[in-house]
Amino acid sequence: MISFFNSPRGKKEVKEALQIELDELPLIYECLTIETSFGNTCVLVTGQENKPPLVLIYGINGCPPFALDIVIRLKDDFRVFAIDGMDQSTLNAETFPSVQNESYGQWMYEVLAWLNIRNAILLGISFGGFISWKTLLLDERHVSRAIFIVPAGFVNGGKWQILWKIWLPFKLYKWLKHSCLVRQVSKELFTDQNEEGLAFFPKWLFHSQMAFSPVPLITKEEAQKIKKPVHLIAAEKDVLFPGEKMLKRARAIFPALGEVLLLKNSRHVPDRYGNEQIVDFIKKLTQ
Repeated sequence: MISFFNSPRGKKEVKEALQIELDELPLIYECLTIETSFGNTCVLVTGQENKPPLVLIYGINGCPPFALDIVIRLKDDFRVFAIDGMDQSTLNAETFPSVQNESYGQWMYEVLAWLNIRNAILLGISFGGFISWKTLLLDERHVSRAIFIVPAGFVNGGKWQILWKIWLPFKLYKWLKHSCLVRQVSKELFTDQNEEGLAFFPKWLFHSQMAFSPVPLITKEEAQKIKKPVHLIAAEKDVLFPGEKMLKRARAIFPALGEVLLLKNSRHVPDRYGNEQIVDFIKKLTQ
């Protein structure tokens, strides 16, 4: 079977490292396992039961500590459901839904229906943003509004920049195992090179089969089918999905784009100050 990880042992090591990260968080949570037609899906549930539901879909497993930092900051204001992606997961069944059709939207529809969530705020980070707009296109009924954070599927960065700054050092690291190559990749992706979460990144990087194929971009016709309020957070120095370019295209394709935020001097993965801005943005939208 095709796997995102280069070996079962590698997947096990990444899973153990992720569990250590989770255990060290100041967070009381439960982990639900949901059966879907795409395989089992793990959902981390935390926050206040009487608060509005917020469904967070985060991106690659290389940086869950940063997504979970947002969860920690929102747990007193929301009932948070953090959903691990299918194809890059250590917790879910490793299946690979097609990005070319409605498979990811169907998967999320099944998860939301199982959770019996209504009027959820959908918060999609990176590839989770791609899953989020696919979900909205398929069925918006479980969602009150969507907030996209540096989402995939809006714009793409320069191919040569990604090749030289990320893909090539990534491939060389897997061959040479030089730590300087990890730093070269991380400095293009992470805003703060001193974040504790970076300790998890090299292990994930070494054991993964990172994919660089771009996902389809949302079209103007698709964007106009989405009727629920849409908000966007972009990062100014994001090499994968450049911030200014993303905001410009979003304004052109969404007929009624809501509030937007450009994280100044931020790369694809925000630092703690960037997360503070994101959390303040979300709270202001939902007050």
